[in-house]
Amino acid sequence: MRLGIFGGSFNPPHIGHLIVAERVRESVLLDKILFVPAAVPPHKGTVDLVDARHRLTMVQLAIKDNPFFETCDCEVKRGGISYTIETIRELKAYYPGNEFHLIIGLDNFLGFHRWRDPEAILAEATLIVMDRPGSNESANTSPYVDRALFVEVPLIEISASMIREKVKSGESIRYMVPRDVEEYIYSQSLYR
Repeated sequence: MRLGIFGGSFNPPHIGHLIVAERVRESVLLDKILFVPAAVPPHKGTVDLVDARHRLTMVQLAIKDNPFFETCDCEVKRGGISYTIETIRELKAYYPGNEFHLIIGLDNFLGFHRWRDPEAILAEATLIVMDRPGSNESANTSPYVDRALFVEVPLIEISASMIREKVKSGESIRYMVPRDVEEYIYSQSLYR
């Protein structure tokens, strides 16, 4: 099987995550995409970061209707800072004989050289970079530009930080997140 690995803080997961993941899946003919919420993201602060178990539950709710999407709790179970190379190796042991594709955004790709062991990541998985139309950032500045597969995804003007701010200020987040995620956020009093 051709498996995609889509990691992130998913704080919270939103419609944009689902749209770009589906676009990548169709473009690269992946059999399944594993959504991997980070326990503690290495390149982001923990301000406004809700507990990993909440984020894992929200991802499960967000993707439950797509048979090509699956939640992977390996980083949440492992705890601590989540390094991609460790996750890829764990997944390769759990899913032997499969072909792995790491899905990242262009913003992450431009800093990929600072990730833990990028050469090992590239040896273990095909790197897929989600590129947005009209992006001003140039991937050509990366030393890994020739070793990545670029997939154009739609520009979705929704971000997790925007959603957190809207919840905090009492504004609607309807249609920005799946309905079950919205209900979960309110029922658990997240981001208030």
